[in-house]
Amino acid sequence: MPKAVRYDQYGGVEVLKVVEVPQPEPGPGQVLVQVKAASINPGEAKIRDGQLAERWPSTFPSGQGSDLAGVVTAAGAGVTAFKPGDEVLGWTDHRAAQAEYVLAEASELTARPAGVPWPVAGSLYVVGATAYGAIDAIGLAQGDTLVVAGAAGGVGSITVQLARHRGATVIGLASEPNHDWLGRHGVIPVSYGNGVEDRIRQAAPGGKVDAFIDTVGGDYVQIALDLGVAPDRIDTIANFEAVEKFGVKADGNAAGASTANLADLAQLIAAGEVEVPIAATYPLDQVQDAYRELAGGHTHGKIVLIP
Repeated sequence: MPKAVRYDQYGGVEVLKVVEVPQPEPGPGQVLVQVKAASINPGEAKIRDGQLAERWPSTFPSGQGSDLAGVVTAAGAGVTAFKPGDEVLGWTDHRAAQAEYVLAEASELTARPAGVPWPVAGSLYVVGATAYGAIDAIGLAQGDTLVVAGAAGGVGSITVQLARHRGATVIGLASEPNHDWLGRHGVIPVSYGNGVEDRIRQAAPGGKVDAFIDTVGGDYVQIALDLGVAPDRIDTIANFEAVEKFGVKADGNAAGASTANLADLAQLIAAGEVEVPIAATYPLDQVQDAYRELAGGHTHGKIVLIP
């Protein structure tokens, strides 16, 4: 029997276990994917430990994970886009990606380009859709100056590269060990901490910032407003209280979730125009260790499970 990650109650990483489950069978419009890679994300940890129970409750026993990449092994009725043997990447909305076999809607998958390694292919949906959603929300245009808080994280590292690809000047807030990576990708690195607003003004051409994307939370929405950025050009994926308080946007994964965006990102990666750093890979049965590393913070790039 295939294995999958499960948890039976809210809690820390210790509630995660890998168990044998029945082999899934694809229904109409679905395909069965043998998973080659499935990345992990902070939101999954918050769902698992109950922080988001009111917004996204768990039904026990619960699976975990959205991102996936793998090989189609069976297709359900009505599926014409994929056949057994096809290599795909995409997602599932059923918290089930961290497993050896996953059922996915055919409409939530796209072909894996040959130039995209499996760990990268299995890391694109959550962070990629969030980055596209945030960039679209602020109406980024060529010549804009954009600040990204959390510029070296999973979402931030893709956001800054997409913004540069669209012709923006990008200022990336990150810890100093990540400044070299940002600089090599055409991003102006700025350190966190006291005085960050002044450092942003000094880094911005003419001292002017047009748009701001916050992937961290805390005071960054207020900092963006103090920099003179209009509320409709500020997007946060981490400070939902600021949306009601200041009228800023909170578009992210849901807004950017499309196979068109996913295919576009995959092609940019295959062409060498966007890089998705992989911080670490773990076998499926070391899922607890993977989430421990994630909880440590300051990880540059994605952490990926390899079933």
